[in-house]
Amino acid sequence: MAHNLDLTALRAFATVAEVGGVTRAAGLLHLTQSAVSMQIKRLEEALGRALFDRAGRGVVLTADGEQLLGYARRMLALNDEVWHRFTSAAFEGEVVLGVPNDVVYPALPPVLQRFHAEFPRMKVTLVSSYTRRLKEMFARGDCDVILTTENEVDAGGRRLSSRPLVWVGAPGGQAWRQRPLRLAFETRNIFRRDVEAALDASAIEWEVAVTSEMSRTIEVSCAADLAVHALLEGTVPATLEQIDHGGALPDLGTMGVNIYVADTLRGQAEQALVAKLRQAYSG
Repeated sequence: MAHNLDLTALRAFATVAEVGGVTRAAGLLHLTQSAVSMQIKRLEEALGRALFDRAGRGVVLTADGEQLLGYARRMLALNDEVWHRFTSAAFEGEVVLGVPNDVVYPALPPVLQRFHAEFPRMKVTLVSSYTRRLKEMFARGDCDVILTTENEVDAGGRRLSSRPLVWVGAPGGQAWRQRPLRLAFETRNIFRRDVEAALDASAIEWEVAVTSEMSRTIEVSCAADLAVHALLEGTVPATLEQIDHGGALPDLGTMGVNIYVADTLRGQAEQALVAKLRQAYSG
């Protein structure tokens, strides 16, 4: 059978021990002296131990009382932290986070899950779009923090990592062998220009076979082996695979993952989110 300690009684005990008397503790706790004494008595009865030596004058802890005081401080501190976290207005609000479609998975969902667990009263509005649009929104103040995929870092940004850009297609697919090479890209995909330039430099004929505003359309087309695509290494969805082309396709170089944080984003919760993003996308 589980036995639960009374936190109210623990607080009364710890306050008396720390201020050295029932009278002063009662004032701090906004209780009567008799109420404080009764709480301590109930705690002693529950534990079956004397917590104060009442033989002399003043408040003197017994050996059991000294040991309990250490536990009580930790338990009350954790209680107060939980209470503050779930009720304080300091942890209420909204953060608008912009992330390019191509780096949402697999890093972002665990970040948002951990952040919500720690700051359940904070709302994160996720905007998933292209780097160019996200930077425009950030400049207008429509996003509080954005991640970008780009080779340069503008003023105020920070490079988190550089990752290889790799060819992807259907698992076991053959579309990468076709010539002209059939490409599938979103209309404003930032990787598209580099991919086309790499193919031109390698004298490989190509054509844009699938274009769309929707990333899911591109993914489905490639999964059906209708075309090939390019993604950052480590972000390939389960429906696709990195193509083992053995040098038949050109190297695509690397692309940086950067972060931009608004100057106004200074709260503890907001900074915690930024720290989690930096950790998840670094390396």
